[in-house]
Amino acid sequence: MHHAHIIHRIPISSAKRRGSLFAFGAVVFFAVSTVSFAAGRSATSHQADTAPYLDPKLPVEERVNDLLNRMTLKEKIGQMCQYSGFDSGSKRLAREGLVGSFLNIVSPKEIQELQTAAVKESRLGIPILFGLDVIHGYSTIFPIPLAQASTWNPGLVERCAEVAAEEAKSQGIRWVFSPMINISRDPRWGRIAEGAGEDPYLDMVMAQAYVRGYQGDSLSPQSKVLACVKHYVAYGAAEGGRDYNTADVPQITLRDVYLPPYKAAIDAGAETIMSAFDDLNGVPASANPFTLRTILKGEWHFKGFVVSDWDAVGELIDQGIACDSAQAAQKAVEAGVDMDMVGPYHDHLEALVKSGKVPMSVINDAVRRILRIKFKMGLFEHPYVDVSKAKKSLMHPAYLKLARQEAREAIVLLKNEKHLLPLNKDVKSIAVIGPLADDKPDMLGCWYCQGKPGPVVSLLDGIKAKLSPQTKLYYARGCGITDTSTAGFADALKAAKKADVVIMAVGESGTMTGEAESRAFLNIPGVQVELVKKIVALGKPVVEVLMSGRPLSIAWSASHVPAILETWFLGTEAGNAIADVLFGDYNPSGHLTASFPRTVGQVPVFYDHMNTGRPPSPTNHYSSKYIDLPIGPQYPFGFGLSYTKFKFSNLRVKHDPNVTDGFIVTVDVKNVGKRTGVEVAQLYIRQKCASVTRPVEQLEGFQRVEIEPGQTRTLRFKLTPYEISFINAHMKRVIEAGGLEIMVGGSSASVISTSVSIPRSISVSDKVEIQE
Repeated sequence: MHHAHIIHRIPISSAKRRGSLFAFGAVVFFAVSTVSFAAGRSATSHQADTAPYLDPKLPVEERVNDLLNRMTLKEKIGQMCQYSGFDSGSKRLAREGLVGSFLNIVSPKEIQELQTAAVKESRLGIPILFGLDVIHGYSTIFPIPLAQASTWNPGLVERCAEVAAEEAKSQGIRWVFSPMINISRDPRWGRIAEGAGEDPYLDMVMAQAYVRGYQGDSLSPQSKVLACVKHYVAYGAAEGGRDYNTADVPQITLRDVYLPPYKAAIDAGAETIMSAFDDLNGVPASANPFTLRTILKGEWHFKGFVVSDWDAVGELIDQGIACDSAQAAQKAVEAGVDMDMVGPYHDHLEALVKSGKVPMSVINDAVRRILRIKFKMGLFEHPYVDVSKAKKSLMHPAYLKLARQEAREAIVLLKNEKHLLPLNKDVKSIAVIGPLADDKPDMLGCWYCQGKPGPVVSLLDGIKAKLSPQTKLYYARGCGITDTSTAGFADALKAAKKADVVIMAVGESGTMTGEAESRAFLNIPGVQVELVKKIVALGKPVVEVLMSGRPLSIAWSASHVPAILETWFLGTEAGNAIADVLFGDYNPSGHLTASFPRTVGQVPVFYDHMNTGRPPSPTNHYSSKYIDLPIGPQYPFGFGLSYTKFKFSNLRVKHDPNVTDGFIVTVDVKNVGKRTGVEVAQLYIRQKCASVTRPVEQLEGFQRVEIEPGQTRTLRFKLTPYEISFINAHMKRVIEAGGLEIMVGGSSASVISTSVSIPRSISVSDKVEIQE
């Protein structure tokens, strides 16, 4: 979706002010006179008090039916249209009841003005739903979603989403276009920063955490905001990692990998879905009846509504399945897109219905879904924002404290040669070098909503706050992020030579990931690597603080730099959080959720791949591998070091002979180091022989556990039937009899294992049953 604040204007002829009172007679007079039970709704007639749709005591469906029966075709189509921005045209739409939603309006005063016009001046008083891209915070900016997933802490992710929702709601935003749950196995794709990485299970868990944080346990008047799960579906499978590109995904993979996170989000209460830009198997996702009607609204019985991504309906023309915008609107609405984000619905739906090309039943179904959500949210009873309190509701100290905690937990220690980290706060001298060392704006990452650079803590500021007054601190930028000039190297080398230890802050800019930010190369950009090489050559202890919105290819650093921290883009409290880890006030506990390739030529590389008939082997030339690269990624899925060490042992499994209760897995984890630390124990399975090929590993559970030095913790996992099931060749979810390998460890590449036998095959429900 674009950031542009543009209102898509409609012709005056299709937005006549409130219609003709005489043309509709007494029915219109009755509807115009309606009154809300909410404070502030105009009361022009006692007769209006009896309008059933305004009675909050009635069941939602009864209210929906009553309101739908009162609406004209123009008003129905208005509910199906979303516009962007605020101007005189937007006010006219609100007054005439010809808009269902606005996005990209962030002024509480403007939101209040439009909502007042809709509620008090329009014929039926239907409130407007105001939406915004609140991706990882509203004003208090949390780590980018890829970093949040690296915490492996869904409870913390949920609390941060709740804060984002609280801030957004205080400004009048009641609909957030989050979470993005597109599985991505190609770090060239810029939007990998917005999701949870490469694994379906972790994505499912994080999706549910976001939804609960935004809405609570279910959508209700007590929900802070309405979640919108995006981008449906397989958008992250874009060919070549190029945004908006085609996705060619076999149905078995679609159902087994890409669809489950959406089902998990819906089972957690998500009631809006955003359709994607991509062409999926020859049919664009925003005009795909198979994914939208057959699966989403049919098999899954989804009762919420689908909104398109920005002009995705209009783009069906360029994608080649619509000859003009009228046909684009027809194909999208018939496929199941209920609300059109700044697209052609307003221009064409009325004529399409009157000509018989689009059945009225399709329009009624879409509007019913939209109204249902507005009633369930309590929007009719509580449509307004408290403008007087808006400015006081942002960036509370408790919010910043939470942002710092999540940022600390998101940091992944990739390398720590000779225990260089943590650093001593009393170090005599330290040099902080690199284009991201004293950078505030880039710490916000992509999609930073209403976050501002001013309150951001830079890495340099965070380090300054940690050091003793006697420590000498030297700073040099060295180069820009994408510079080709080495003119600043001399100052950087001078600073490094004076210091006992050097911290290098290198990586991408915050805007190099996100929408339309695909990269053909995954190296650290510009001359930064050359700068790192010059500094390392001095022989000083060097810590590389890597900042990025995607996994990067850092082969040289992995081989030559003594210590490496992947810190992503951590938001408002970035500098404090990184300094906490650098100086040992927090023992790093983050683990990767996307594999780091050795080079871009290895992409896609992900842990849960299928085996081949000739599995990769360094001793067998005729096996599946590259002849010019070691086998496997630079850093695998689930990888993350600590300032202590953990040992897994005594893995055992107890299972129900009838399979229906799943398996109980227990394992001992001991802290064999000298510091208290947090380990993420990861449970993987592998079906050794099945009717279809299965991945070499699948994550099916994890636990984040703090363990003191010398202490052993016994962890218990329950593998549910859903978790050991898969999609077979008949597109059915099943458990098949046969051998099952169960593995537990600190990463996908470091596990202990045992095997059990599944005694019989059974069918399994699509209802998501996962245990965090």
